Amino acid sequence: MTRRARRAAPAIVALLTAALLAGCGLVSSSGTFHSAKLPDGDRPLAGAHLTVVSKSFTEQVLLGKITATYLAAAGAEITDLTGAPGSASGRQVMVNGDADVTWEYTGTAWQAYHGQTEAISDPHELWQRVHDLEEKQGLIWLPPAGFNNTYAFATSRRNAERLGVHTLSEVAKLPVHERTFCIDDEFFSRADGMRPMLEAYGVPFNTPDGVPQNNVTRMDSGVVYSATAAGKPCNFGMVYTTDGRIQNLGLVVMQDDRKFFLPYNGAAVVQEATLRKYPQLRGLLGEIAGRLTDEGLQQLNAKVDIDGQDPADVAYDWLIEQKLVVPD
Repeated sequence: MTRRARRAAPAIVALLTAALLAGCGLVSSSGTFHSAKLPDGDRPLAGAHLTVVSKSFTEQVLLGKITATYLAAAGAEITDLTGAPGSASGRQVMVNGDADVTWEYTGTAWQAYHGQTEAISDPHELWQRVHDLEEKQGLIWLPPAGFNNTYAFATSRRNAERLGVHTLSEVAKLPVHERTFCIDDEFFSRADGMRPMLEAYGVPFNTPDGVPQNNVTRMDSGVVYSATAAGKPCNFGMVYTTDGRIQNLGLVVMQDDRKFFLPYNGAAVVQEATLRKYPQLRGLLGEIAGRLTDEGLQQLNAKVDIDGQDPADVAYDWLIEQKLVVPD
């Protein structure tokens, strides 16, 4: 299979390359993706020049590669800036108008970009509120995809059966010595993290009849998954709901039945001017969004993080499997 590479504007490349070399997470083959074409041979974006940007963690790189590959198959000339480190740089090039398309999360925009503190549990309401805020900045949020990469707690299948729990309310009713948790430092200190979550479920942190301090173990987020699968030192671990390790390790995600965690539904975001010029982007990006689910992204993420496959390969194979593209 052949590859296409497009050169980004020198100033943007210099900025992102410097940041990537600083060691901010996964670095994919930015600028490269597989060549393909639409099944009917149509090129609705012929003549378009579009820049696709993503953050640097696995799921974002995959979404960027899927988008770059598909829009190029539709005839666009693509500048591929997938793998921008952290939220800041990818966000900045969108706000500055230096990129045309990205994927974002409703909870991230609501809290991190707009500083909102109101807890909104309804996914569509949150998307609409974010859509309206972002539109004022010239960014259009297309309807959300069917995945929600939010916080959750999981346990091993063995512990789920042993303890008879499937919801966080049931976890809160367990004997105190069974309410053991593994989390990372960030989640421990977040305003929407461990302490307020325990309060919401009626088992306050560091109280004898709630969750004693010794019941919470802080560790690197990557270690949380294996510790949770092993059941030592905790029965329950903080996870991200689309992480590939959930399926790989056979973890059971506890239902957030009191809807404490903010939705982090993914959506394609397009520059308003770009969308006016190429309204066909709505339908094309909608084809991608309509096929993305929590379980599907768990599988795609696992192919990169566990099987070691290249994100560009995984993205191309998924588009072929979904019959969105055919080999060029």
